[in-house]
Amino acid sequence: MAGGASHLDLFDFKPTLVEQHGKPSNFGEHVEAFQNGLGPWLKPIWEFKPHGACGKLLGEPVAALGDVVDDIAFVHNMVGKTGVHSQGTLLQTTGFNRPGFPSMGSWLSYGLGSMNDNLPTFVVLPDHRGLASNGTRNWASAFLPSPHQGTIIFPGRSSPIFDLFPREDLARDLSVNSAADSVSSINALNQLHAQHYPEDQLLQARIESYELAARMQLAAPEALDLSGEPEHILKLYGLDHVPAEFESTINAREEIVHFSRKCLVARRLLERGVRFVQVWSGNDNGFPRRNWDSHEDIQRDHGPLAQGMARGAAALISDLKQRGLLEDTIILWTTEFGRMPSSQGGKGRDHNPYVFTNWLCGGGIRGGQSYGPSDEWGYKPLDRNHPTQVYDIHATVLHLLGIDHTRLTYRSNGIDRRLTDVHGRVIDELIA
Repeated sequence: MAGGASHLDLFDFKPTLVEQHGKPSNFGEHVEAFQNGLGPWLKPIWEFKPHGACGKLLGEPVAALGDVVDDIAFVHNMVGKTGVHSQGTLLQTTGFNRPGFPSMGSWLSYGLGSMNDNLPTFVVLPDHRGLASNGTRNWASAFLPSPHQGTIIFPGRSSPIFDLFPREDLARDLSVNSAADSVSSINALNQLHAQHYPEDQLLQARIESYELAARMQLAAPEALDLSGEPEHILKLYGLDHVPAEFESTINAREEIVHFSRKCLVARRLLERGVRFVQVWSGNDNGFPRRNWDSHEDIQRDHGPLAQGMARGAAALISDLKQRGLLEDTIILWTTEFGRMPSSQGGKGRDHNPYVFTNWLCGGGIRGGQSYGPSDEWGYKPLDRNHPTQVYDIHATVLHLLGIDHTRLTYRSNGIDRRLTDVHGRVIDELIA
């Protein structure tokens, strides 16, 4: 969730904030705010209600997750290392808060390999409005071989994958046979060239990426075509009646359509052997807000975004479960940091890297639980000496996929690098 989703208004209910609402915030210690977000205490913007057999309290905009909440494990004591968007995002996507390191999806592509020769192993579905902080560095392969980088797909666009097909003016002059002959000739020339440089892995990786692109011309359009989905599935995702146009301002219907479409495409890709799918909500940090960075107005921004996310995510979980796919598919929900329990400008919240929420579902996760509480304010972990870090989440996911996170390494600049750096522990309490 690009921009920093508020745990306090969605998943982590704090009665103390309700009791102290409007009173001057007093943290009992010096607080380094990102901007000027140390105004009075701000209670949750929406009402929280219990859901599922576990009775998990959820904020109104994410109530759709109530239908699947017994399959979800919430982690409420996540801590980051920075209140800067670009660094916080990289930390979640790559395990490092600076550029130059492979994305988690790239590590899994490298460690597990492909299950489909005609589709990428790692696919990225960005926000329909554009890319988030860091752009393509969030899914780069860095020092891993280039075929392990994420492939960008924009579901719903006329050309969902950039440059997969020739331009229309070129395609008119290119028959099916001549196109096939061209690809065959290019492949032959590439392999002839590669014979002269047998040790050049980057060259071989580039050749393989072009060969994959040629195969994707047949496989990708079928995978992205939602027209064959039955009516009850489209209804589940909120895609049964898609309006021709949306309001100009951010609104729930548009967010439901775009996020749910990505979730349905994600299911179709997973069915076809794609290993890792990264789904984004929110793009850059400009104005008007098109992301979760709600400095000015939580209700205005988080409301529509959260409704869209919750509807799409709940549908994906239900859909995977009814197909028997949830037991070997792990869903991880994350964001770069949370929001402060104090107010900013009356209706907004500043960045809070000191504690925030993740949640996981499926693939061996024991659902219906809340792990690692935050303090009474939702400001820091209740147990400040034993927080959960991104390394722990990554180590747990790798463990569930059959990988020891300390042994998945790649030699770069004389160092055996890994996704979890020199940190990380498997969170046994989350595992069924």
